[in-house]
Parts: sequence; C-alpha cells; structure tokens
Amino acid sequence: MTVAAYMAMALHDPDFGYYTRGNPLGARGDFVTAPEISQIFGELIGLWCTDLWQRMGAPNRVVLVELGPGRGTLMADFLRAASRVPGFREALRLYLVEASPPLWELQQQALSEIDPAWTSRFDDVPDGPLLLVANEFLDALPIRQLVRARSHWAERMVAADASERLAFADSPESPALSLLVPPDRRDAAPGAVAEICPAAATLAAALAERLTHHPGAALFIDYGYVDCPPGDTLTAISAHRGADVLGDPGAADLSAHVDFAAFATAAREAGAVVYGPVTQRDFLLALGAETRLAALLRQADPNQRRTLKSGLRRLIDPQEMGTLFKVLAVTSPGLPAPAGFGGE
Repeated sequence: MTVAAYMAMALHDPDFGYYTRGNPLGARGDFVTAPEISQIFGELIGLWCTDLWQRMGAPNRVVLVELGPGRGTLMADFLRAASRVPGFREALRLYLVEASPPLWELQQQALSEIDPAWTSRFDDVPDGPLLLVANEFLDALPIRQLVRARSHWAERMVAADASERLAFADSPESPALSLLVPPDRRDAAPGAVAEICPAAATLAAALAERLTHHPGAALFIDYGYVDCPPGDTLTAISAHRGADVLGDPGAADLSAHVDFAAFATAAREAGAVVYGPVTQRDFLLALGAETRLAALLRQADPNQRRTLKSGLRRLIDPQEMGTLFKVLAVTSPGLPAPAGFGGE
C-alpha cells in the first residue's frame, strides 16, 4: 500500500487507529500543542477572528469552524477573548471537524456553553460567512512519498518483508510518477525523496471555492517549509519521543512537515487570496503577544508568572516553535489584509 494509505489506516482505523484509541494530547499523552502551552495563543486567534468578522461587515450569522480541535483548549481560550467584542459570540455557529471519538467528550466538556456541532468532514459544514481555524491539522493529513530512481521517480510503499514485518519498498519507476513531482525537483539526485499531500490540496481548493462565494477567512498554523523541501519528513511520536513509523501501527502519532507553498498554490488557483506564510513568532508578536503577557503577569502569582513566561517563550523562541511553525491565511477576494500579515 502507499504511505498515504498506511497513514490513513494507522491514524483513523475505526477499531485500532491512533485517533480512535484514546486522548493523545497533553503531558500524559504523546505530544503537546500550542494551545496547551499558553492561553495567549487561543486568545489572540480569537481576537484575530473578531477583527476579520468586523471587516466582513459583522454579519449576524457566521459559521466558525475548527479543524482538529484537540481537547477544545484553543477554542475555549478563543471564545473567552472573543466574547469581549459585542455581538460576535451571538453571531457564531460553531462546527468542530473531528475524527476522534475519544476527543468529542473532552470538547463537549470544554465548550458546552456554546453548544457546538460535530462533523468528520469540512464538506459537511453549512454555507454562509466563514471563519476557520486549523492548528496542527495539515501535518496529520496522509502524504505520498516519491523516490528518485535512475531515470524517473518511484513511489515508496509499505509492504511485508521476509519475516512478515512491515517495511518500506519502492514501486517500479515511472514517467507518470515523475509528473507528480514539482518541476524544479524532478532532476534531483537518485535517492531523493519528495512528499506530496493530495488531501491538503483538496482541502485548499474546497476552502477557496467556498470563499469565492461566501465572505470569510481561514487561518492555518503548523510546522513546515516553503522554499526548501527537506526530503523525508514522515515521523512517529509516542510519549513525547520519536518512534518507529512502521513499528506498531495505531500506537503512535504520524505526521509530516507541511508544504505551505503547495497549499497556497492550490488555494490561489481556486480563486482565494493567500497571505503568508509568516513565522509563528512574527505572527504572535504582531498580534500583541507580549502586551497580553504583561497584562496577565500583573494578576499572577509567582508560579503562574513563571508558567506564563515560559509558555510564551516556547511559542516564539526561534530555537523552540517560533520559526519552525508557520502561519498562513486564506481569505475571500476583496477583504483587507488581515492582522499579522500587513493588515492593521
């Protein structure tokens, strides 16, 4: 099977998939995301969306969507900050796009006051003015891996070896597979790896198509690259440590670095306007992360002060998440540049 098919099964199999077996987030889980590190993250995104809502003319009904909402932490912080803007919360209809049944209950507990609706697909979200947030969602979409062979490209597959253990194996090379590789990389040296993510391109096109018919904006935050593809980025994480990608399917999180350039191209070609990506550091600082930190510190005890400072530092430090993580916005044509991307 392809790497994409393996990822889809390992992550989402109804009985044994990683996201159907339990809660992967937090200190007791396998990884920690930005909303779990600092409340400032979700608060600033909430205010970013209220600003866009106002620029859209403050419609009295707006569909708010979060892709992959985890434990609901980001959205809880989002709503606490956004509720300060008159009329915004009353206009919302919240939809959570979530494929993990164990996380639904946690999201319900965190967001019960707003009565969210759940769906497993973005395509099922109803029409209307849209605000969408996706933090560390794109990296978990299944990727295909292509490997440069002698004359053309081959596809990396997952198969069983002589001892019946899972192992990687390359398909025969093919001119057709070479066409899937970006033109500027097709002449790479033998052994080079290129990753493509059809699911991300499909999402970008569907989102852009919608934004050409209904006003709105979407914000994507994830780790990835723009100009310099790093090759093989497929990784497995278990208990906050690296794990064997093929060692125990369904027991570890699988992800790959996001190709922001490819995602942006798919959105533009479908008619949307794209801003960024910019680094997470630049985005959060532009939105006033340090000002918000100073306000929180004035009301915090010594332990809280240490936690608040270390949390924001982790999000913006170039040696931590500050530059590896990127932020990209997709908007309807005609909207002003959003905050953090040159807008006020």
